[in-house]
Amino acid sequence: MIQSRIVLHFPGFEPLDAEAHRQRYKRSAAQASAVWRAQFNVDNLTLDAQGAHFSVDSHGEGWATRSQIHVFDHNALISTMRAEPLWMQIAKGFKAGSDVVWQGGAWGYFRHAWRFGLFFLFPFLFLAAGLALAVNIAAIPSAFDLSSWWLLLSLPSGCLVFRHGVIPFSERYHVMHLLADWRLAVAVAENRQEVDAFIELAAGEAAAALEGPADEILVTSHSMGANFAISVIARLLEKSPDALEGRRLVFVTLGGAALQCSLLSSASLLRQRIGALARHPSIDWFDIQCLTDPIHLYKCHTVALSGHAEAPQPKLVFIRFKHALSAERYQKNRRDFLRMHRQYVLGPDQPSGFDFTLMTAGPLPALSFKTLDSVTAPKLQAPS
Repeated sequence: MIQSRIVLHFPGFEPLDAEAHRQRYKRSAAQASAVWRAQFNVDNLTLDAQGAHFSVDSHGEGWATRSQIHVFDHNALISTMRAEPLWMQIAKGFKAGSDVVWQGGAWGYFRHAWRFGLFFLFPFLFLAAGLALAVNIAAIPSAFDLSSWWLLLSLPSGCLVFRHGVIPFSERYHVMHLLADWRLAVAVAENRQEVDAFIELAAGEAAAALEGPADEILVTSHSMGANFAISVIARLLEKSPDALEGRRLVFVTLGGAALQCSLLSSASLLRQRIGALARHPSIDWFDIQCLTDPIHLYKCHTVALSGHAEAPQPKLVFIRFKHALSAERYQKNRRDFLRMHRQYVLGPDQPSGFDFTLMTAGPLPALSFKTLDSVTAPKLQAPS
């Protein structure tokens, strides 16, 4: 039974800072407390040389665990992109989409996980349809052979329909946010200056976090966060090869989207780092996936498809969200693909084989989740 744990968590592509992630974790921990008949007490956020972190004190029948959870959010990168003028966001988004196509990413998505390929196309097709509608409205005078004076009405009308009709409607499906996601994917693949600066800073904070003693070191990442988790831990080991001497690190990706970036031809450094982590003798890596989550490459092996087929492969661990959610909640959320994609790090309604709070703050070794059965809830009592 684990009594102390250091967790380095890399969230997915969401406009949330570390405090917002802590508040989400606290809400999920409250749900987990009821489900597991235990107490998960989440402390306040601290900012220091170890970055942003908070502690979780948990206890149940015959056990007590203290986890220090460090959050490496990339909200600053997201906020910078979303603060740009709308037309610039659209133009840069479509440029990123074309980069993904030309660098072979789109072909890779459809070849290995067609649902992820559709996820890639969705925001571009949505905005293309909206732009086509606006252009058709603007071209009404030409289509009906009307006086060119009518353009003074149709041109502004087309712009207004797009700006105040299509764009607000697109927010229901997070279209502009998805454009920014693909912009960041290209930036990560190319290891642009802002991404490299984030990785360097986070690697230093992670090194400071690992200086303390703990029964277990756990790295978790969700979605796009897998790219940063891989890059940061690999960079830490590049700078300090003996950082894990005498210790083991459990590396868990949740709906990981490392292939979103590593399948791009420019992602040579990322692919190199993926191979380095896969081969490291002190790292135990497994990948948790779910069939009802279309925003990851289901049943795809990140290490092999990144060019390291001969390296040890992270085990694919499959879960079903319906096992952790009530029937009502599952039916309500299952058609919201972004909501389902976040479920990896959200709270449960009932016991099942996987729960993020339990894995990061409970008494069980994180490596025990490598052999989980999605239906069967683990036993938390300490052996007598």
